[in-house]
Amino acid sequence: MTKQTLVLLCGLAACGGDAATAPDAPPIITPTDGTPPPSLMAIQNVVVIYAENRGFDQMYGAFPGAEGLATAPAIPQLDRDGIALPELPQAWGGVTAAGASPAVTQAMSVGLPNAPYALSAAYPQLSTATFTHDLVHRFFQNQMQIDGGANDQFAAFADVGGLVMGHVSGDHMALWDLARQYVLADHFFMGAFGGSFLNHQYLICACAPEYPGADTDPAKPTVAALDAVTTDAPPHLALADASPASALDGAPSFVSDGNLVPLDYFGDGTFRAVNTMQPPYQPSFNAPAAADATHLYADRGKSNTLPPQTEATIGDQLDGANVSWAWFGGAWTATTAAATTDRAFPTASVPGMGPNFQYHHQPFNYYERFDPVAGAADRATHLRDYSDLVDAVEAGTLPAVAFYKPEGDLNQHSGYASIDAGDQHIAALVARLQASPQYAHMLIVITYDENGGWWDHVAPPAADKLGPGTRIPAIIISPYAKRGVVDHTPYDTGSIQRFLNRRFGLPALPGIAARDAALAAQGEPAMGDLSAALTLGN
Repeated sequence: MTKQTLVLLCGLAACGGDAATAPDAPPIITPTDGTPPPSLMAIQNVVVIYAENRGFDQMYGAFPGAEGLATAPAIPQLDRDGIALPELPQAWGGVTAAGASPAVTQAMSVGLPNAPYALSAAYPQLSTATFTHDLVHRFFQNQMQIDGGANDQFAAFADVGGLVMGHVSGDHMALWDLARQYVLADHFFMGAFGGSFLNHQYLICACAPEYPGADTDPAKPTVAALDAVTTDAPPHLALADASPASALDGAPSFVSDGNLVPLDYFGDGTFRAVNTMQPPYQPSFNAPAAADATHLYADRGKSNTLPPQTEATIGDQLDGANVSWAWFGGAWTATTAAATTDRAFPTASVPGMGPNFQYHHQPFNYYERFDPVAGAADRATHLRDYSDLVDAVEAGTLPAVAFYKPEGDLNQHSGYASIDAGDQHIAALVARLQASPQYAHMLIVITYDENGGWWDHVAPPAADKLGPGTRIPAIIISPYAKRGVVDHTPYDTGSIQRFLNRRFGLPALPGIAARDAALAAQGEPAMGDLSAALTLGN
């Protein structure tokens, strides 16, 4: 009998087909440290599908019963001087991505009112199959846009002007149908401010990676330059002298929009990475150094190659409790082969037409434990391909916890992927999962890594200097999930770990404990552990 798998799908997913019934009751996975409520023992499998870069209002703002655009207060966007903009800035660089068809140019975006708007109304030629322009989504910019919870400077500190205020209707999507059938969480926030790199790290370690000795490292990694601000204000990057004074005149520019925070920013005496850095192991955007005959490592001489990380992750916690797990990455096998040989990657230059593998979306590849030589066995066990996921789903042999990251053209990221392609792909995967013999005891959570720079009207809870950031969608699917419910419980990305901790009796990683303490100190409600979306009882 195979061990049943607890499946959390983070990202949007749709399911099709009827749920399969397991022929036998699953073997019980018991915790080694602490005892969960007996009712939670029914969940034996968790799959995490982690999609890309969509805010809640941007995708689900019209969802019935959710705190969406219909209940949003009027929030005029402010210019960089704090005065309300007379209209939204142009979409600098165009509304659509380079090479996308139909094209909507910058000139076509002039004169939009200072308010949220439907992209399809402003630009009838657009649909959710269109590749829109990418938006800035970085650590300090996200905080500057949130503006202490007012959410009124998204246009001011975007690099695409008023595009940030655009939204779509998802009512035709398979994922929207899943949300109707099961549970849509409408107060789920990205765990960390900023972008994909940091939020993938938050998903597995609830931390910002460390870069020891960054100030003396020969690679000279970039460090952000902050403006002088009061202690109770959100941090601001220092604007460059040549930066346009008004958002109507252009996107802002900064003295140093670095990948690292200044020394001791988090009060622990370290430099930490908050914006995209490359993994030290292949596959990595940074090629091997010329002297690396193995071709297994990224060039440490590059300023954006992160040194190997040693902090504990959820993978370590699961191993400590003897709970099986794996990270499944779309196009992992083919990209690894190319990265270690001729670096002829299987991707296309046209948006959406190739795997478009994103190296910084593979968080475990940053950790010393997964060194290609010393950690070869752990890599083979825990870092696997989408094809392996499909095989395991069909065979009923998924590990107890399965994380899945779609390849770039299927992850719904603005700029190089469409909403529709990811919707169809994730829906098909959910259908496979529901047909699996393991589904009868499975939990599927579908969410996004971060908001992708899109505006949202709900203020994130005040907590610590790492986050949480802007609200994102999350769908919870399970035979044990409530049906047709909008769950208003506050969650963040760390709620996935909170569920795993509760179910398997795992000790909380330091970052989760710190977030919980910070929320309490700020008088904010505690983050949920997803169980409010289920019918398991207490």
